Amino acid sequence: MKSNCQIAKILGYLKIEKGTLIKTKEISNYPDSKITILCTGAQGEGSAILMRIALKEHPFIRLKPGDTVILSSSVIPGNERTVQILKDGILRQRTKVFHYKMMDIHAGGHAQQAELKEMIEIMKPKFFLPIHGQYSMLVSHSELAEEIGIPEKNIVVVENGQIVNLNQKEIFVEKKTIPSNYIMVDGLGIGDVGEIVLRDRQMLAEDGMFVIVAIVDRQTGKVRGSPDIISRGFVYLRESKKLLADTRKKVIEIVNRATGSGGAVNWSYVKDEIRNKIGQFLFSKTKRRPMILPVVIEV
Repeated sequence: MKSNCQIAKILGYLKIEKGTLIKTKEISNYPDSKITILCTGAQGEGSAILMRIALKEHPFIRLKPGDTVILSSSVIPGNERTVQILKDGILRQRTKVFHYKMMDIHAGGHAQQAELKEMIEIMKPKFFLPIHGQYSMLVSHSELAEEIGIPEKNIVVVENGQIVNLNQKEIFVEKKTIPSNYIMVDGLGIGDVGEIVLRDRQMLAEDGMFVIVAIVDRQTGKVRGSPDIISRGFVYLRESKKLLADTRKKVIEIVNRATGSGGAVNWSYVKDEIRNKIGQFLFSKTKRRPMILPVVIEV
């Protein structure tokens, strides 16, 4: 914002009398009625000045009842929730909020068609590749370039992952594409979190985990004692004693049936049976699907 104001002053768009612009620390030297604050953060960005003011985290600026906040930009799609949080934080301080839906105060940060045309005429590009924005915006920009004389063959509209081949004579899009999906950064790992890991994390976040530890006699194939159960994020164990008791009985039945009379036992099959059958049982009782981790210990 400081850089833009400086450029606007140099070009003569912003004419400010000497002493009008003051430092933030000097605000307290003037009555509130004489102060107008230009700040960033109309999209609800967490680290921007306006959000810090709304959350009372700014070191110098505090809103007071009767103050007025003007949000001069429209809401960028996807920012609706953060902007609403921003408005709520301002309104809690008994401050008035005006935005573009209430009156014509919208100050767009993007060039209009006439300005885009003027820029193309100044640059006189041989090839035209619109970037940034939704696909419909790229198409509109390319149509604008064609209107003022750039040949259609010299204009390409591409999406993420497409390969643009450019030389002094021509520009074209190759048929093959390259991966352009999100790269997950997790701790020290970059891009090593795959779809399976993300799916497991989502399942854990939504329905929790359910660990079943069963000790099985290798010779008889029967469960020794009562299976241990560890639950995290699924049910509160102390308040679900009946469900846990029924689950333990179910585990014993499943293991005894799967192992038969002992001998050679396919323990992977036993674990799969516990996972599938207990999963169905818990869903029938709770309508939730926790991640079930069966542990079978042979003794």
